[in-house]
Amino acid sequence: MSSMGKTTIAELSKKLKSENFPYQDIIDLTFHSDKQIAFRAAWLMDTMYFDDPLFYLNDTDYLLKQIPDIKYPASKRHYSRIVLNLTSAKAPKVIKDKLASTDLRPVVECFFDWMIDLKVKVAVKVFAAETLFNLRQRYPWINDELESQIHYLMRNGSAAIQSAGKRILKELRNVDN
Repeated sequence: MSSMGKTTIAELSKKLKSENFPYQDIIDLTFHSDKQIAFRAAWLMDTMYFDDPLFYLNDTDYLLKQIPDIKYPASKRHYSRIVLNLTSAKAPKVIKDKLASTDLRPVVECFFDWMIDLKVKVAVKVFAAETLFNLRQRYPWINDELESQIHYLMRNGSAAIQSAGKRILKELRNVDN
């Protein structure tokens, strides 16, 4: 599995979908004890989701419940990217309806933890911050905490953190007006 590239992952994604391979089994593989297998599984999970998000709608709750238990940095990136998409204003209504009946507080808490954790990669922090921004109306307390965390990250943050932080802070201010 370690020699898989983008093309192989894309082909496998289509094959697994056509065979109705259980998405939850792919999610479970993202916790494999072998980091390379877990990474490839997370990449595959991500690819499968983005190929057809609505096809995996029934697995959304299962995916979201796994987030607090993620250990591998590469898996965090793929999960946070999927959750960002799920919470996007552009998400289809059926996804929004599904999330409306889902308790997202464990995800919110986890994403704040990831923003604070010095070991978490920049892309994950940015995906987490953007997801939290998307959830600010559902959980109004997010606004102040998110703004504080972004200011803190921007103090010594990379160019990517600076750029994303400025954009999110601007959007937060525009929402307030």
